[in-house]
Amino acid sequence: MSMDRLEIKATLSVDNTGTIVGTAWPFNAGPDTMGDTITPGAFNVATDLPMLFSHDPSDLVGTWSEVAETNDGLVVKGSIHKDQPRARSILSMVKSGLVSGLSIGFRTREAKQQGRNRVISALDLVEVSLVRNPAHPRARVTSAKAYDAAQAVAATIRRFTAASSPK
Repeated sequence: MSMDRLEIKATLSVDNTGTIVGTAWPFNAGPDTMGDTITPGAFNVATDLPMLFSHDPSDLVGTWSEVAETNDGLVVKGSIHKDQPRARSILSMVKSGLVSGLSIGFRTREAKQQGRNRVISALDLVEVSLVRNPAHPRARVTSAKAYDAAQAVAATIRRFTAASSPK
């Protein structure tokens, strides 16, 4: 097994300004479809990581400005390059839910086999991509539509409560 090859893996929310937030790799969620598990503390992260579409280096659509490990996983926050038509197109796909996954590209520095699976304990994170089908089923974008719908329901309840309250 070569430790030099680039590997691809990666929950996500988006707002109207093009800011995207998500979990690029969930911890304690079992292995991904390739049988890989990444342990907490494994990520060596550069700043200002590229936001690609489907791991295509020629399809740079944004920049991840914040990358941090939490108890739940690797969380990323970044912005779509809204001055680019292609990036605006990808943003529309994310908002519609057509593209709802995150996937990480990395180089393994340290790993061990556990049966058919691999446990990765050290890696260099190279990029995080917006993808339609992530390698890890829990590496997903949380829909902006869901947030907007929740806000609309809350506003309706507030209006109903205010209208039915005794004056």
